[in-house]
Amino acid sequence: MITPRTAKQCGKADYGWLQARYTFSFGHYFDPKLLGYASLRVLNQEVLAPGASFQPRTYPKVDILNLILEGEAGYRDSEGNHVQARAGEALLLSTQPGISYSEHNLSKDKSLTRLQIWLDACPERENALLQKIDIANVARQLIASPDGSKGSLQLRQQVWLYHIELEKGEELSFELHGPRAYLQSIHGTVHAVTHTEEQEGLTCGDGAFIRDEANITLVADTPLRALLIDLPV
Repeated sequence: MITPRTAKQCGKADYGWLQARYTFSFGHYFDPKLLGYASLRVLNQEVLAPGASFQPRTYPKVDILNLILEGEAGYRDSEGNHVQARAGEALLLSTQPGISYSEHNLSKDKSLTRLQIWLDACPERENALLQKIDIANVARQLIASPDGSKGSLQLRQQVWLYHIELEKGEELSFELHGPRAYLQSIHGTVHAVTHTEEQEGLTCGDGAFIRDEANITLVADTPLRALLIDLPV
């Protein structure tokens, strides 16, 4: 079963220095039916104005994946660690209790646009505090996984996250690890096909809940950039 979650249905915020779209309950936006999906807790697209910052804050024990779409970001924690990430890179923060983290748009004249994903972390697992990889110009790239396979970022959870780039008319098939997945269009229009149904196209910013499907095929109706988050747990 495929259930769309369109960009128009998502929560929104505009604080001047920050414009955001929230797939799940976050900040001032609250929907008791949308507190997350399996181990996926947050999926935000946010635009920070030139020079804007998120001030230091602590987090629950989650893995925070930032996919930088435009601009360059700087991240610091209260332990003195810092890293920069720019468009075309993905950064993973393995948050720790009692440690605060801040984020900054390093440009004084350009906006910073990124997707941010929070995944519940298994309490007994510990990974490197900071990990970063380049997003390749390929149809399918595994960018995060439980074991860091194929050069991916290593998560503290049983989740596989794919970055997808397709030309119009191209298609990709996936064998899912379990009963749940989430599809997010970043740019372009895509429709998903399973053995039971064919979903109408999802366009830029739209997402879809995928339930109880062992396999799924994605077909690009336009040039496409998307994420597929395989969430068996």
